[in-house]
Amino acid sequence: MTPQLDFVGIVVTDMSASVAFYRRLGLDFSAGSEQEPHAEAALPNGFRLALDTEATVKSFHIGWQHPTGAGRVGLAFRCADPAEVDSVYTDLIEAGYHGEMKPWDAFWGQRYAVVQDPDGNGVDLYAALPTAD
Repeated sequence: MTPQLDFVGIVVTDMSASVAFYRRLGLDFSAGSEQEPHAEAALPNGFRLALDTEATVKSFHIGWQHPTGAGRVGLAFRCADPAEVDSVYTDLIEAGYHGEMKPWDAFWGQRYAVVQDPDGNGVDLYAALPTAD
């Protein structure tokens, strides 16, 4: 069997804050996930996003230390259109999350923005720009 990528895992400092952030982006975590040491959200394509607290990771990875410097994982959420990029970005900023890059029309043909999750990981929002016919 060829290994299949099944989920992306993120180590989080505050499970409640992280679950709230990703719920705002439409991920469905089960009720009570905020208090759990491990939480997963199933995505429509069968892929999963898993969140683990630092304490959980330390319980099986002796010597694990919180990374320093910029985040090393990036997630991207496709939006329906450029207006949705702007509205989702605004919603997250108004909810108190840090905007890394305000929405802009990227030269590669997408409306693009970046916010940070509660642990400083970049989360991209994007949608295709309309093409001139």
